Amino acid sequence: MNLPSIFNDVLGPVMRGPSSSHCAASLRIGRICRDLMDGHIKTVNIQYDPNGSLATTHKSQGSDMGLFGGFLGWEADDERLPHYEKGIREAGLDIDIRIEDIGADHPNTYKITLFNEQEMRELTALSTGGGMIEVIEIDGCEVSMQGGFYETLIYTNSPNEILPYLEATIEADFIIFRNGRKPFIEIKSQQFLPENILQELREKKEVAAIKQLHPVLPIFSRKGLEVPFITCADMLAYNQGKDLDLWQLALHYESARGGISQEEVYERMKNLVEIMRTSILQGLKGTEYKDRILGAQSLNFQSKLKQGGLVEGDVLNRIILYVSSMMEMKSSMGVIVAAPTAGSCGALPGAVLGTVSALRLDEDMAIKAMLAAGMIGVFISAHATFAAEVGGCQAECGAGSGMAAAAIVELGGGDLKQALSASSMALQNSLGMICDPIANRVEAPCLGRNIMAASNALSCANMALADYDALIPIDEVIDTMDKVGKSIAHELRCTGLGGLAITKTSKEIEARLNENAGEASLAEAARRFKIC
Repeated sequence: MNLPSIFNDVLGPVMRGPSSSHCAASLRIGRICRDLMDGHIKTVNIQYDPNGSLATTHKSQGSDMGLFGGFLGWEADDERLPHYEKGIREAGLDIDIRIEDIGADHPNTYKITLFNEQEMRELTALSTGGGMIEVIEIDGCEVSMQGGFYETLIYTNSPNEILPYLEATIEADFIIFRNGRKPFIEIKSQQFLPENILQELREKKEVAAIKQLHPVLPIFSRKGLEVPFITCADMLAYNQGKDLDLWQLALHYESARGGISQEEVYERMKNLVEIMRTSILQGLKGTEYKDRILGAQSLNFQSKLKQGGLVEGDVLNRIILYVSSMMEMKSSMGVIVAAPTAGSCGALPGAVLGTVSALRLDEDMAIKAMLAAGMIGVFISAHATFAAEVGGCQAECGAGSGMAAAAIVELGGGDLKQALSASSMALQNSLGMICDPIANRVEAPCLGRNIMAASNALSCANMALADYDALIPIDEVIDTMDKVGKSIAHELRCTGLGGLAITKTSKEIEARLNENAGEASLAEAARRFKIC
């Protein structure tokens, strides 16, 4: 079973770009590709399946930016990312992108072939939502790598000669022989092998090559990983006799999941909250970016709010302002926290920090509220998805709304039962929400849906604080959410092939943006990268 981490799967990564599924995940895949080639890449062939989401969105939603940044060894929040094309040219990389049938089962499948003067390597990976990934094949061998281990690959056709030596010499979480076109022994561990062991291995005639793949996640995995609970029902059973609040239960969970102290969990969340607050405040100063549909809408809202030109409602209006600011930071390539995704990065932070600001609450309250939200996110990640390509916008803004509702109950002094009730109601209200970005940019209707998600969270929090009955337990709502997401038409799951994305006006905006970006013809696109 998937055992999510709040800081891997739910809140984070800290990043730039319109989409965590496209930008941050692809960057992590690119970083693993770079390690697979010992940091030296000359030519890359990339294949996207025509039935997946990447065929239509890889350029406009930032997959190219993230993947190429990863090839160059950049981080997800690197300030050079908007200028990735310049970086690729300066590095002398030759990149060929093809849309062709690769038999992909997942909509976010990357099939990549890498070359330099000495070798060729192949890798297939998935973006699974919120910046999370899984590498499923390397050089013809089936694998399962999520980026939480130090991975050492020892290429050999004689595993029986090498395995006994490894088992007697090293400490590792897992030692697995992967048999395929280029067989290797995979070592998953908490750190790379000592240099003297690596040197001994290199000297063995049975060893053809050794590759070291760094972890790409902040919270590592380990052998024998256990968590105290993985469903809400389990959590309530665990809490019998303890009477812990949701944020405290989040500390217990993440401490066990990450193998870190509860104090470190709190400090990590404190850091993320500060990044979120900084992003919002920076966004309120105004943002600009060329490849963008909307201007800085939050400036108009802020002006009207100060002038008294809006319908009264200080908490809701502050939330709308903060959500707008965060979304505009994302759309202008500013630094944001995927919460739980980049496409839904405004709803949860805007709802929590907007409420904190309007009610003049302290930082400690904001951190506890975000921990409570993170716990709800763990249940969603474990039993549904954060990927709009898999579950529609209900998986992003809907999930953010359910998380924010629990957080606002925490801010309002509610109890655990009320927090879970608020989350259940918010998720129920979000079922079936489609993902259909206008002009293939993650900007609109994403802004409005983030605001709707945050508004829904506030309403459901107040309903729960007034002891409204949610009726359906949150575990059952999450299970339903997963089933509903899978039944949404392919065209309405972030492919740009349905909904508002294919309206006449959307297509006109897309054509104008593409022309302004110098991509009006295939010849211009081919000048920079070979795209077939």
